[in-house]
Amino acid sequence: MKKFHFSMEMVLRYQEQRLDALRAEHAAAIARTREQETVVDRLTQSFRSVNEEYRVRKAHGMTVADAMGYDLMLRTQEKEIQAAAKALEELRRVEEQKREAVIAAKRDKATIEKLKEKKLDAYHKQEQKNEEQMIDEFVSAARVVSRMAH
Repeated sequence: MKKFHFSMEMVLRYQEQRLDALRAEHAAAIARTREQETVVDRLTQSFRSVNEEYRVRKAHGMTVADAMGYDLMLRTQEKEIQAAAKALEELRRVEEQKREAVIAAKRDKATIEKLKEKKLDAYHKQEQKNEEQMIDEFVSAARVVSRMAH
């Protein structure tokens, strides 16, 4: 009996390697997204802290120059937060693309694995059929020999 050979084994291995690489890329994209979320949170917390400090100082009286300084600082922080949020949205978009690529690669690999399973099943059925045919031929030959002996 010959051994089972799947003609698309190289394609299956390639799909597995591709899936592993895409998973790694997706994991890296998730990490970058989480880092950027931390940046946005830190900037937002800093803005709130400065804004609260500004309100307290304003309530107790402050110079116009100090008020203008706080105003400038708060506007600058708002722009930084907006830029960081925009970068975060881009990273989320990239992460989503990577996730979709992983899903597509899983689907491609599963398709080839399913084909391999079908081919292996067909191989086993053919092997069974060949064994049954050999047994039938053996039994027939044994009957012929048995009849000739009588």
